[in-house]
Amino acid sequence: MTDTNIKLEKNVILIDASYVDKVAFNLTVNFERMLMRRIPKADLAHWLDCVALDGGITPGDNQIQVIFIYNKDKNALRHFTPSDFSEEIINKAFKDNIGEFTMSAYPIESNITDGSDFFLDTLTVILDNANVENVMVLPNVETYGAEARSVIRKSEGKKVTLFAMEPQAGSGFEQQILGYSLMSALGIKGDEL
Repeated sequence: MTDTNIKLEKNVILIDASYVDKVAFNLTVNFERMLMRRIPKADLAHWLDCVALDGGITPGDNQIQVIFIYNKDKNALRHFTPSDFSEEIINKAFKDNIGEFTMSAYPIESNITDGSDFFLDTLTVILDNANVENVMVLPNVETYGAEARSVIRKSEGKKVTLFAMEPQAGSGFEQQILGYSLMSALGIKGDEL
């Protein structure tokens, strides 16, 4: 994704699919042990609703574009439902009280670029796009978090929400803890803790 003239919506959610899937797995393992019950796969639509709300989108007739960056050799999310990129996510949409979510996914071509560079280049294109006003970013903060914060810091006039498992140092963005939205999508209730 390198063309700055592509059509993007006002609200964009950019997701490092491998990272989010890994976090969902870790939460599942830890909470199954702690709660002594099976944790189902995360409900993808419910999770995207939570991300949108955490990103400041209020219920209404919103258009939300969801972009997954994924490893070409892993064509599905292992800990979400729906999960298959080519069959259930790419060019699919759903509409609820928050708005219409249109989903796309782009594989990392490992012979051309690595995952962190591809994610950061995509983030730059999104932040440079004149149509985009509100961006929710879910990078692999453990691998390239500092670089993502640097790209975000350079953007102007955009509302950016960075999702991570721990608070992140920096400016130019709001922060949300990724675990809360995932716990909700995994069906983990606060009164169980």
